[in-house]
Amino acid sequence: MTVNIGAVWDSSTQVLGGRTGVLMPIAALGFFLPSVVQSVAGLAVNENNVLHIGLTALIALAAAVMMIWGQMAVMAVATHPATTRADAIRQGWARLLPVLGIALIIAVIALVLFLPIIGSLVAAGFDFAAAAATQGNAARMPALSGSTAAFVVLYSLALVILAIWASARLMLVYAVVLNERLGLGAIRRSIRLTQGLTLKLIGVMILFGIVFLVVLLAAQGVVGVVARLLLGSSGVAVALAGIAGAAVNAVLLTVAYVFAARLYVATAGATAPANVDLQKDVPPAY
Repeated sequence: MTVNIGAVWDSSTQVLGGRTGVLMPIAALGFFLPSVVQSVAGLAVNENNVLHIGLTALIALAAAVMMIWGQMAVMAVATHPATTRADAIRQGWARLLPVLGIALIIAVIALVLFLPIIGSLVAAGFDFAAAAATQGNAARMPALSGSTAAFVVLYSLALVILAIWASARLMLVYAVVLNERLGLGAIRRSIRLTQGLTLKLIGVMILFGIVFLVVLLAAQGVVGVVARLLLGSSGVAVALAGIAGAAVNAVLLTVAYVFAARLYVATAGATAPANVDLQKDVPPAY
């Protein structure tokens, strides 16, 4: 099945323009608020003891869960024009546990793939404590033998390539879980739906990543500079810059997940299960 990425984007812009009122509260609760809470917590909790580290980790975990829920709710809104805000919120919570399970499995697979690097460093007698003490200063890093360094570099490059490919082919996993009620089968289904689109989707991800980085840095930089001029060098200025970044993050994540939902609609087509109601054409009243 041939899918026109340009048509998917046009459909996404229709959704964003026509359902702004439905999407904004979900984005605020699912993307903006967790980012703000996490940023503020990072500024307030700055002591390196077990309690504070645990609290920071707990806040980060809660923020991640809320952002996954937000992603599911946004995709529910974008998948079909009949979905109300209440429906989207309910669907997001209903499919949250399966999505978290799949995310955990993918994370475990990524960790397993990373283990050969750790193993090679351990076998080479790499001093991890000394490396941690350098605080990222490459000039002070413990030396590695040529063979170990070559393996780490080449294997890391292979992992990066694999991660880019996997990101493109698994782009629709959450949409499949949401709409087709699949578990681990969503991974295979996403790979099938994105067949023939890998390079196009990689291009979309790279373009989006560039836009995301530029807009985010610009927003944080401008707000940070203005806040420092008005308030001086204070934690408030840093917090305001973080809030600006969170706002940009919420908007761009909403765009990304609407695109993913419309891509699912375009690729699923006639192959969607009978119980999945997809409307490919976005009506003018959307």
